[in-house]
Amino acid sequence: MIRTDFRLAAALVLSLLLHLLLLGPELIPPPRPAAPPLQAELRPPPLPAPAPPAAPTPPLHLPEDPTPASQPAAVPRPSAARPPRPAQAPKSWTQSVREQLGKLDSAGLFYPAEAIARGLQGEAHVLLVIDEAGNVVATRLEQSSGHAILDEAALSAGRRLKSLPSDAPRQTVLPIRFRLK
Repeated sequence: MIRTDFRLAAALVLSLLLHLLLLGPELIPPPRPAAPPLQAELRPPPLPAPAPPAAPTPPLHLPEDPTPASQPAAVPRPSAARPPRPAQAPKSWTQSVREQLGKLDSAGLFYPAEAIARGLQGEAHVLLVIDEAGNVVATRLEQSSGHAILDEAALSAGRRLKSLPSDAPRQTVLPIRFRLK
């Protein structure tokens, strides 16, 4: 019986080897060709469509002047108009942030007095989450300045930003530098 089991096992192994030889190439998937490298190009923004030509305006027909020729026609006097004020360019959100941080610094609310006394300097990166009204609704420390007191001051300064312009992104990382003068 041992001989029969051996013969049966040998036949089974031989059958498996033959099947692998015949079906092996089909069972193993062929190697995939390498994907071509990604390429990107920057294109200039599309130009605005030219405005359609304006339709010619019909000539203005006025009724005959009822004023007698003996009376001079009233000449309208030019009004004493104010000269036009130069339009101020709207502030970008980065200019607004710099201005607000400058106000905090001049009020003594930006650089902690203890950090100044200890001579601490550094740069903290703060993530700002801004709502549609331009107010900071959340802050998170993304990169430490190396000093906990400066990190807390950076977070506090970020929370105090208000009424940023509409071009402000909804989330941004703001680097806040603490340098002694």
